[in-house]
Parts: sequence; C-alpha cells; structure tokens
Amino acid sequence: MKWIIRLIVILIAAAGVALGALFFLPDERIARIAADQISKITGRPVDMSGETAISFYPVLGISTGRVTVANADWSGAGPMMTAQSLKVGVDPIAMLKGDIRITGLEAVNPEIRLERAADGRVNWEIGVEGVAPSGQSDGAAPAQSRALALTLDRALITGATISYVDHGTGDRFELPDSDLDLRWPEFRGEASFDAVLRPAGQAIEVSGRLDRVGDFIDGEITALDARISAPGGVISFAGKGGVQPQLGGQIDVALKDTGRFLAALGMSGIDIPAGMGRALTAKGAFSVSPDMRVSLRDATLGLDHNALSGAADLWLGGKKPRIGVQLRAASLDFSSFVSGNSDGSATAGTAAQKGWSKDRIDASALGLVDGEIALVSDALDLGTFNFGKTRVQVAIDRARAVASLAELNGYGGVITGQFVANNRDGLSVGGDMRASGIDIKALLTDAAGITRFSARGDASLKFLGVGQSVDAIMQSLGGSTSVRTGKGHISGFDLDKLMRTGDGTGGTTIFDEMSAGFTIEGGNMNGDDLQMSMPLAKATGKGRIGLGAQDIDYLFTPALLQGENRKGLAIPVRIRGPWAGPRIYPDLEKAIDLNLREEKKEVKAKAREEVGKALEKELGVTVEEGQSVEDAVKKKVEEEAVKELLKLFE
Repeated sequence: MKWIIRLIVILIAAAGVALGALFFLPDERIARIAADQISKITGRPVDMSGETAISFYPVLGISTGRVTVANADWSGAGPMMTAQSLKVGVDPIAMLKGDIRITGLEAVNPEIRLERAADGRVNWEIGVEGVAPSGQSDGAAPAQSRALALTLDRALITGATISYVDHGTGDRFELPDSDLDLRWPEFRGEASFDAVLRPAGQAIEVSGRLDRVGDFIDGEITALDARISAPGGVISFAGKGGVQPQLGGQIDVALKDTGRFLAALGMSGIDIPAGMGRALTAKGAFSVSPDMRVSLRDATLGLDHNALSGAADLWLGGKKPRIGVQLRAASLDFSSFVSGNSDGSATAGTAAQKGWSKDRIDASALGLVDGEIALVSDALDLGTFNFGKTRVQVAIDRARAVASLAELNGYGGVITGQFVANNRDGLSVGGDMRASGIDIKALLTDAAGITRFSARGDASLKFLGVGQSVDAIMQSLGGSTSVRTGKGHISGFDLDKLMRTGDGTGGTTIFDEMSAGFTIEGGNMNGDDLQMSMPLAKATGKGRIGLGAQDIDYLFTPALLQGENRKGLAIPVRIRGPWAGPRIYPDLEKAIDLNLREEKKEVKAKAREEVGKALEKELGVTVEEGQSVEDAVKKKVEEEAVKELLKLFE
C-alpha cells in the first residue's frame, strides 16, 4: 500500500506543478516544466513526452503523453514507472480559493517495477522534499505548496503491469493487465478501492475500504475491510491494518473449489485429495506481523467433509513457507488421500477382490511447505485402516513427512512408532511400528480382506516401499515383521477332521498360541518359523505370502501329540492361491514322507527281495548284496552276449 500512495503523490505533484502554470504558459512548455520540478523534489528524473493538452470545459484539467519516472540508482531494470498517458482533473472553485482539489486522476497502461535490493533497500521509497505525508511542511522547510494536500475524488489506473523482484531471496512475480479504482475525497478521511488483478489470466476482484488514510500513511493503524473474489471462492477480512504490513481482525474463507481459486492466483496443477480441502472453509482471528508471520487463532476449519478447530501459523519471510499447526477434530476421513482414488471413494475391504489401486498418487503437497503439525482426533479413517483416538505429530522438511504416532488406538489395541512419506525424488513410504493387543482378524480384514484368522496379539513391522501408486508400493515392499498371539482360531478347515478322515474342509481349527517371523523382499513375505500350539497337536509353518500379488503359498504342518496309546501323526496342509479364495488341502506326498518314512524303507526292501527272487527263478539272475536289480540284469545280459560272440570263432 505504501508504494501506491507514493506513486500517487508523484502523479499529483506533477499535476500541481503543471496546473500552477496553466494560465501563463503555452501547452508545449507545461510538460517540460512539470517534469523538471517533480524531478527536483523527488530526486528521480522524470520525463513527460508527447502532446500536452489543457481542457477548460466540462472539466478543468490537463492531459499528457508518455510519463516516465526513473528507478533507484542501484537498479538496472529500467524506469520504475512508465505510463502511456496521464490525465488530471481539478475543482475550479477550490482553485480560486488557493487550493487544488483533484477530482480525477487517470493513468493509462502504466508499467510499475518494484524491487527490493539484497541489502533491504526498496526502490519505491521516494521522498517529497519539504512536504510531509499530508502535503504540509514537516518543519524543516516551508511547505512547497498546499496543492499537495491529498484530496482525491477518484483515481483510475487501467491496464497496469506490476512486477516485483526481491534480489535477496530471488522471489519474483508479475501482475499483468491490472486495474485500480480509488476514491479518496479527504486526506484524513475514508478511502474505498476496487481492483481487478489477473496474475494467471483470470480476473481476481479486490475491494474494500480504509477508514483514515492519512493516519495509515503516517504509519498508524486504522480500520480496514477487504474482500477477495476469484473463480472458486471468496475471502473476506474485517479488522485493522497498517503499512508495515500489519493486519488484525476476523477472516472468513469460503472456497467451493480450492484448486480453481489457487489456479487463479497462479498456483495451478495442485491436485488436492478429497478430504484435504478441495472445498475449504475457515473462520477465526487473523493477523499478519511485519516479519510476514500469518497467524490464525480460535479457528474453525472445514476440509471437505472434515471439520477441525485449533490454531495455525504461517511464516512467509523465508525462501519457503513454514507452518506450525495444532488441530483438534471429532472425526477425520482421509481415505482417498491414502488410497490414491481421486474421486474420494475408499477401497477398504475390497483390495483382495480388485487388487491394489494403480491410480497415480499425487504427493506434491508434501513439497509446498515445511513445518510441524499436531493432530488430535477421536476417530481417523485412512481408507484401508480405521482408528479411534489418535495423537500424531507430523514434521515436514523438504517434501519429507515423518508422522510420529504418540497414540493410535485401533483394532482393540494401541499402535506406536513412525510412518514416513518421502517425495523428494519420487514417492516412497516406510515405517517402524509396534502394535499391542491388536484384534488381528479385524486388522487383516481391513488390510487384505482376510477373514479366516482370528486372534488377539502383538506385532512389529518395519517396511519400505517405492512407487507412485499403491500397487507399485506393495510390489516393492521390503522389511520385516513378527507376530505373537494368544488363543485364537482359523476358520475354513477343521484340523481334527482332517487328521481323522483326510478331509479338512469346513469347520474351525482352534489354537492356544502362535508366533511367527517374516522377512519382506520384493513385495513377498517369507518365513519358516511359525509355531502354533493346539490342545491335541502342535504345528509349524513355512512359505510365502505375496503382499504385492495378493496370493499365498504356505505349508502348514500340524502333528498330533504323542500319548500313551497313540503315535504322533503329521498331516501337512497346503494353502495356495489368491487371498480372496485360497485352496486349502492336505499335502499327501508330504504326509507320506513325514509319517511313513520307515514303512517306505521296509516296503522297498521287501519289494527288492521279491523282485530278486523272481529274476533268479525266471532268468537265472542273482542279485548280490549291495547290487541293484538293474545292474544284476545288465551283468547277466553282458555275460550272455560274450558267450554268443565266442561261438562265432568255434
């Protein structure tokens, strides 16, 4: 705002000098004299070229051709301001009293270059020698003219191009084709403004009022109302402000389409997941401090269907925005953000039927800001997983977010640890988590649609996956996991029936405890140390569980416990196929190997003996000790062949 006021001062000063000579000089000299005088009092070279015209009716005023105001001596970017033409109208009655009241000021197609040097100097700091901000003497020298007392019925700037460069941070932006309509009838009174900005081609309307403009120019705080309306939504503010900049008051944000609103501001291409603020509402106490700290207190926040409350801080003074947020919610639904479904639909319970989603996950939001977020929620829906009371601390640094799980209640137990999402060089996710007292059936049902295994226990998981979709991440997973449970059951087959009849389909297998460990590589869990205790048996297990392919190939080997009147019997069970419908059947070949190993040796020895006797009787072949039947037959054939060859020489 300060630079706008200073530019208007320059334009009015030029008009005042020109109008002072209105009745005494020819038109062609007015522009030259005005340029020389304004250069003298501002210290900046000013040039007015083109035809200068004076009008007496219906409005007393002057119009010039091209106007140029030089830049600061440390800048090499060209003039600070140029305008195609300048028109000024004055109140003739006030002029007769010795005052100049500007009734109209119009600048056509101005180009304004704003710059901040690396050492903090700014090019819009232009002093008006001997003239106070109000237009009166500052006491050091007589006032140049009361004509600079700012009373402006209307200022109209059309087709302006405003550019800004910060040589210290490298930040730069440009506002092309901007319009400003300012009404300011009294210096110490109220001003109203309407502006149209087009940073990305679409019109953004900015309107409002400033209660006491003179106080504002003098550096004081005054009442300020503003409204920003753009495609996608509206932001309004009511409070107080100053030129430092300083703001304090109530803000009301109502964005029906946040992505469209941001695109109008020049931030296009941001894909906001459902539940994260595609539609956004916010209300609260809003403030901006001179160090560019933006704060929101006692806030209510709506992110689509999610409602939150809390406080937030945003620091804009560095190379990258930084946030500090504390939020509280009754219930949060981030299912689409985790699943990667752009339409917001969740995939919980359907992964085993449809496979993992291959929709691209847009994690670009991780790179927008750095900072910390603290979240407390009574319920949290992550699509695949659902939790109760949640306390999470999230630290974001250079597109890498680390979520520390202080408390995550769910599935009848508590989960603690860390979860990491890194989008610095492609998306990767990882974690190191521990769960205690978890309902494993509920967890496996949500994670993979597996409903057969029911137990409560403890588990640990370390994992890392890379990819731009859930499917790619699951296919690449590496890490390790372990689980230990108490009593439980496996539905779908009856181990007791299997051992008695060989048919284990249907029914339920009950166990007292179970433990297992797995390594994870290439999206596959491999383990060979499963141990399970059952009332009448024990079991071991080994094999592969395909996390990426959603399939399983696992050999589960139960063995009846030995007693006084029975011998231990092992019946291996093969579980093979997709998670949605694996085939469960006894592995008879393995069962024979495990249970009839000695009997097989006896049968083989007896068969060998009987074959030897038959060969000796029928062919006269004698099977010697340690000799196979094949070798004995071969030897007999060779002997007979030699006998036949010898007969040829008889």
